[in-house]
Amino acid sequence: MAEVMMNQLGRGAYEAVSAGAKPAGYVHPLAVQTLKNLGYPVQGLRSKSWDEFKGQSFNLIVTVCDNAKESCPVWPGNPKTLHWSFEDPAHAQGTDEQKLSVFLKIANQIESRINAFLSEPE
Repeated sequence: MAEVMMNQLGRGAYEAVSAGAKPAGYVHPLAVQTLKNLGYPVQGLRSKSWDEFKGQSFNLIVTVCDNAKESCPVWPGNPKTLHWSFEDPAHAQGTDEQKLSVFLKIANQIESRINAFLSEPE
């Protein structure tokens, strides 16, 4: 969700990619539903491993869960690193409606954090 939001809210200032140590192999359907409900584009989304980006350099690395913070590889060029700790909505329990509510809560938190980041002076 953060990848889509940063690409949209950043209006070209950033090119965000999302990847993880153990990608699920699919984008969670409730993440897609949440993004659609919030008016974000969802075409072309896919689960990616950070191995796909090995050797590439980045200006900024943002980890969004505590596990990623601990296991994130070292990237060339010593990019700025930020950690934004969010609950993983994929672990939500309950009915689909209750799970979707958790996804929406986390999406709103991510969106707020990205907007705050984008409004910070460089």
